[in-house]
Amino acid sequence: MLQALDKNAERWALLVFYVMLVVTMAVEVLRRELFSYSSIWGEEIVRYSFIYLAWIGAAAAVKERGHIRIDVIMHYLPPRAKALLYVFGDMVMAAVALVAVYWSWETVMVSAKFGSVSHGLRVSMIWFLLAVPIGFGLMLLRLVQSFLRDLRALRDGTPVYEGDKLFD
Repeated sequence: MLQALDKNAERWALLVFYVMLVVTMAVEVLRRELFSYSSIWGEEIVRYSFIYLAWIGAAAAVKERGHIRIDVIMHYLPPRAKALLYVFGDMVMAAVALVAVYWSWETVMVSAKFGSVSHGLRVSMIWFLLAVPIGFGLMLLRLVQSFLRDLRALRDGTPVYEGDKLFD
């Protein structure tokens, strides 16, 4: 079960938020066109679903090494140098993610302290603000996995995982 969760956790979460976004948006468009009425809660659901999609999608991209990067130099490096460069990049990204988790968690705590709620749904803003620390927390998990995978490749002398190529 843990292997299935490791393999598909982001995919399932992305699917849930994407379906929620599309269905809510379709309902709101129909309500606006057919009944000349729209609600503030529909717009909020779409907005916050999109935010969760972005942060969870960023974690999924880290897992698959799918972020946009300039990798021209990577084609000319030997496997060991390539692995070291990926390890360095993962460490830099992990440092950024740690800072982001810290500061975004502080925002969540401030919202909890003052009890802020969303305007339309009247739900605690904590649930929506948690998107950032959850996204960066998932990124940290995937970066640790990537770091360990690269260290194994360095140790074994195998080619480092570079992700799927879009146009190869």
